[in-house]
Amino acid sequence: MLSPPLPRSLRVGYGVGSFGTGTFNTVPGLLLLYYMTNSLGVPAGLAGLAVFLPKAWDLFINPYVGRLSDRTVSRHGARRPWILAGGILLPPAFVLTFAGSPVTGAPAALYVGACFFLAATAFALFEVPYKAMPAEMTDDYHEQSALLTWRIGFLGLAILLSGGLAPALVNIDGGELTFAGYRLMAVVIGLVLLVSMVGTFFGTGGAPQIRRSDTEHVGLRGQLAAASGNRPFLLLVALSAFQMLAAGIILAGAPYFASYILENTGAVSTLFLALIGPMVVLMPAWVRASRRFDKRASMVVSSLLFMVGGMGLGLTQAFGSLYAHSCVMLMGVGYAGMQLLQLSMLADTLIYDELSSGKRRAGVFTGLWTATETVMLALGALVLGWILSAAGFISSEPDEPVSQPDSAIDAIVIGGSLAPAFLMAVSIVCTLRYDLTGKRLSDLRRTRADAVPDAT
Repeated sequence: MLSPPLPRSLRVGYGVGSFGTGTFNTVPGLLLLYYMTNSLGVPAGLAGLAVFLPKAWDLFINPYVGRLSDRTVSRHGARRPWILAGGILLPPAFVLTFAGSPVTGAPAALYVGACFFLAATAFALFEVPYKAMPAEMTDDYHEQSALLTWRIGFLGLAILLSGGLAPALVNIDGGELTFAGYRLMAVVIGLVLLVSMVGTFFGTGGAPQIRRSDTEHVGLRGQLAAASGNRPFLLLVALSAFQMLAAGIILAGAPYFASYILENTGAVSTLFLALIGPMVVLMPAWVRASRRFDKRASMVVSSLLFMVGGMGLGLTQAFGSLYAHSCVMLMGVGYAGMQLLQLSMLADTLIYDELSSGKRRAGVFTGLWTATETVMLALGALVLGWILSAAGFISSEPDEPVSQPDSAIDAIVIGGSLAPAFLMAVSIVCTLRYDLTGKRLSDLRRTRADAVPDAT
């Protein structure tokens, strides 16, 4: 028997956590690389490592947090205590990351990297159990899409806020980005993280907890073995990895694109409005499309839209700023669908695993999923940093601006258009191999239900 519809208050209470996840995934990916290369004088390649390595830690910490949340027993449930811990610990670590390094150049990469490592660890405490909750709140295939619609709606607003407000706060004095602006941004965004994440803890206090079979406690090798037996999950991870790498490159490249291609640092905010505006408006349309045409077909269409928009950005120098914003808006239409469908398909793979194995392993899978997602986003900054370094990009400090060579300008264009478009094409190939449908899940439920009397 499927779960009853969830009340709107619970959907809102769960969805508000995406203010935290969306903000933390956006602001460091958007500003941290640029902050180090253009304010702290860190070489581009080294700055990319400082962004990437703390996120690579997610490969180890996220599955571990998933195991801990699977086995947690408390009056607040299995997931919510970890959500509260992450919500309290992340904001101060985030503020320290952007508060200003006491050193510049290569040593600054170590300082910023250490602070970001603490922030990434605290974020794992929140995000892994947060993403495991939908599969335990409802069994209904389409109710999960409706629940995730609220989450993605909040996610879109969070990215809109962080992508538009954070650069504006940093650039509050006008002209080039300043240390005082970065500190102001860090405090304001830190408060946003605190309110949204702790708010989720209280907002999900009445969440139903579907009784699952006994939790399986396994080590990292066992977790990987469990994932290897879930083909839909592996394909979803693959297509998402390429999508997140493409998004990470574009995110890290946005300040460079605005500064050196559009020659307007304030354009970072308007580019984000063009990208996230469609996400906020079109999310219900993507839900309807996923029900009418199935999730795989809708994912292919959304990926194609993102890819075409990304390719179009390569012609920005010929057609100007308005053209660039139009291309980004087309990418935003596709990005809205990609974000909704990834999370909805993830919930399906969690249910598929339990129906197939009879084991409760949602935390295991969401830990691996979240680790892959965050690592690929951070890898985008590393890849872009290496591209810029190879192209001769010159790092600087605010009081010592430099002129970039033509090769660096070309690298910014390629990194922000052709490379992400190619990665999206690969993700489409992975999507076409994904075959977990609503009908297949229904068949598994009937098979499982028929087997229960025999087992007893």
